[in-house]
Amino acid sequence: MIPETAPRKPAQKPVRLITLGPEGTFSHEVALKLNLAKPEDLVFLPTINGIMAAVARGEGDGIVPMENSEAGSVGETLDGLSRHPLFITGEMYMPIHHNLASLVPLKEIRVIYAHPQTHEQCSEAIEKWGVPVIYTSSNAASALEAKKTPNAGALIPVIAAGLYHMPILVRNTENNPSNTTRFVRISHTPRHDTPPEKCSILIDPDTDRSGLLHELLGAFARREINLTRIESRPSKRKIGEYVFFLDTTWSPETAEAIAELKTITSVKELGCYRKIGVPA
Repeated sequence: MIPETAPRKPAQKPVRLITLGPEGTFSHEVALKLNLAKPEDLVFLPTINGIMAAVARGEGDGIVPMENSEAGSVGETLDGLSRHPLFITGEMYMPIHHNLASLVPLKEIRVIYAHPQTHEQCSEAIEKWGVPVIYTSSNAASALEAKKTPNAGALIPVIAAGLYHMPILVRNTENNPSNTTRFVRISHTPRHDTPPEKCSILIDPDTDRSGLLHELLGAFARREINLTRIESRPSKRKIGEYVFFLDTTWSPETAEAIAELKTITSVKELGCYRKIGVPA
């Protein structure tokens, strides 16, 4: 029995979640489906880099797209993880379906607004329509631009079509019906799940010599740790110089492998985390 004099637990501070806006992006939809924050605690910023800078300043957690099964990695997210002191604290996978929406019939559309990744994911339909594309900063921005532009259409998610009252003309315009995007939750502090499922690191080689990559990957191979993803990215310092992003499954030996890498080259730990299921 709890004594009457037992101190009360302090009220939990609301989670401030920063995501890609305006309202109606897939990042916004992920946040809503997972109930990661109350609507009043959601903050929308127009760019991924802006989100990551705000999270690095301690203004809240963020939800950003990491990679897509059709268009590949989101460069702005990878660059932000490299540039800012951030940690991945969770990952989510969501099926992605795009739709052509417009205030006019399809035959009257003269321009389509789309995010660059959306364009890649819907390239076959766009080529069939033969309509020029103008890039935007987000799928929600595409809806807003199309709504104020005569004879314009937008490739947008259902959530954006509903929010901005844009009739859907063609549903599921993506090239691949299994189109999926991996989103990550980012924070300025790491998460300590017990145990995590995956770890991410950034390797920035400070030398260029034969066999270096083989030596780096060997730290995981000798311990039978599975690499689920490896990607090179320009270092932004000079041509031909790259950094490497690695995702590994977690095991008790993962920390040992990362410690070994640090004796060879520069390593930035991006966090160990678990998968969060997105409701259908």
